[in-house]
Amino acid sequence: MSDIATVRRILSENKTLAVVGLSANESRPSFFAAKYMQDHGYRVIPVNPRYDEVLGEKCYPDLESIPDPVDIVDVFQRSEVVLPIAQSAVSIGAKVLWLQLTVMNDDARKLAQENGLDFVQDRCVKIEYARLFGGLGFVGVATNIVSAKRPRTVPY
Repeated sequence: MSDIATVRRILSENKTLAVVGLSANESRPSFFAAKYMQDHGYRVIPVNPRYDEVLGEKCYPDLESIPDPVDIVDVFQRSEVVLPIAQSAVSIGAKVLWLQLTVMNDDARKLAQENGLDFVQDRCVKIEYARLFGGLGFVGVATNIVSAKRPRTVPY
């Protein structure tokens, strides 16, 4: 279930994210979201066999290779390849399976929930964190400017 209270609890209680499909390309959504979460106190563990390191963290080829406990498995992959990732999330003892925007898989949902994992799909961790804990500005970018003032107009 991914109601507001559940999402808030998940993001409050869980601070280690294994990001499956994390790209080292700074223009990719996975990089942007992971960097944002890292900058907000989360440990990000990259999972992508193409890289040795992303965001200053050792990159692992799969979830089973990660030696440390993982709270949230955050998936940036196509919907049709999510079920094996969900099986891996269960096998490593993750607490949450989180599927990013446009990623949906009912079989993965059933597997996760049957094994006691919280499940979120079709939502972005970065957007949800910013929305629930502050920092959501224009186009989801934290501007660090809070103002209700209108710009001063100059008479012609």
